Amino acid sequence: MITPPTRRAISIPSALFPPPVGPATTSTPRVCCAGDPIVDVGVGALIESAQYRHRMLLRSMKKLHLKDVAVTGKRALIRVDFNVPMEAGVISDDRRIRSSLASIRSVLERGGSAVLMTHLGRPEGKGFEAAYSVQPVAKRLAELLGNLAPRGVTCVGVSCIDHMAKDAALTLQPGGVVLLENLRFEKGEKKGDETFANTLASLGDFYVNDAFGTSHRSDASMHAVPLAMRAQGKLTSAGYLLDAELEFLLTRIARAERPFTAILGGAKVSDKLPTILNLMQKVDRIIVGGAMAYTLLRAKGIAIGASRVEEALVAQSKDLLARAAEQGCEILLPCDHLCTTAFSAESARKVCVGAIDDGWMGLDIGPATIVQFATAIRASRTVVWNGPMGVFEMPPFDAGTRAVAQATIDATKTGAITIVGGGDTAAAMEDFGLASQFSHVSTGGGASLEVLEGKHLVCLDAIDSATTVG
Repeated sequence: MITPPTRRAISIPSALFPPPVGPATTSTPRVCCAGDPIVDVGVGALIESAQYRHRMLLRSMKKLHLKDVAVTGKRALIRVDFNVPMEAGVISDDRRIRSSLASIRSVLERGGSAVLMTHLGRPEGKGFEAAYSVQPVAKRLAELLGNLAPRGVTCVGVSCIDHMAKDAALTLQPGGVVLLENLRFEKGEKKGDETFANTLASLGDFYVNDAFGTSHRSDASMHAVPLAMRAQGKLTSAGYLLDAELEFLLTRIARAERPFTAILGGAKVSDKLPTILNLMQKVDRIIVGGAMAYTLLRAKGIAIGASRVEEALVAQSKDLLARAAEQGCEILLPCDHLCTTAFSAESARKVCVGAIDDGWMGLDIGPATIVQFATAIRASRTVVWNGPMGVFEMPPFDAGTRAVAQATIDATKTGAITIVGGGDTAAAMEDFGLASQFSHVSTGGGASLEVLEGKHLVCLDAIDSATTVG
């Protein structure tokens, strides 16, 4: 066990994950860095940069785990992501709360106490707003913890750093739980303010990041607070949730077994261009569905009727398809479509094969595409999926997403590693009752997408390495 305050300073560089292991199936890679526009660039320089960042990641991806920190009699300052959907003050989906229970229980069961901090919604940062109070979250958390938190979950004051909150945290006894009020009531949270961070850092004996959903942000609680705690000689660690996310989205993808298939969907191709560029040098094929597919189909000269298209990206999409072909990455696009004349479940519907007729819009992939996509998925040994295939919230346009989900589950049952990105995809799997049947379902929509784009999560730099803390 590692006991605070024994530690030494470390520096973790940013990095990307490397291509998967296994026989190469592509020609010499053409690499584009995440966030770069699709333009002709110095390929050699990009390859060298990506390879360097790949090597750096392999050295730094293992973080100090909460289970290896001695917690008895200590206060854990845990950054959780309890940004749950609320309707009239009632939590409509508590998945994010449940996802962090393992870390909270680990601290309590080993004789520690937990000071939790989270944001909720988008308050203005000018003080308390009742609509964004975390009081309902504290109540639900107390219900979930049950006898493990016999005194319930304390949530007092109107600010995470007012005297009531600080007193509650600093006088916390073993087995106690405090949930600080919404971090974003304080403008210092979004600004990464040092004074604000130092105040929060004083409330715990060690830090735990269990908020993957906000790990792509440099908010004070994500970055400045753990850095401040390091400066105070305190350990910074990864909780069970963050560790699982890193294991699948970084380690498992870095060591992916082939065939490796990426599935991308959603409304706009502009949201996924960096992801496609980053993944095409790593995977064997990319399956594209959702409205974003229509911009790519337009780039191939296929009529798409009244379907959604980003005209400004048609030329760039044509270049993207050419780049994928050059390096041997197969791009699978829909060959037929479930179409309608209006965005409504009650409007006329038909399946359009190939081109889509004028006045008709595609809202889901068609039956032949379902067979094609499912066959490719079931033959894969690694699958990463981000984005639905159609308007899954509106039957019958959920059929494509359901079929892709079932094919991915079938692959899981044969031993494939299957990773579902957060956001709409995770929400769909929860709605369908299928979330437990994949290898991993991410809790972070934006964070998981940024990892797939090849971006570095800056908050990871503030978490101690498992190999360099002693």
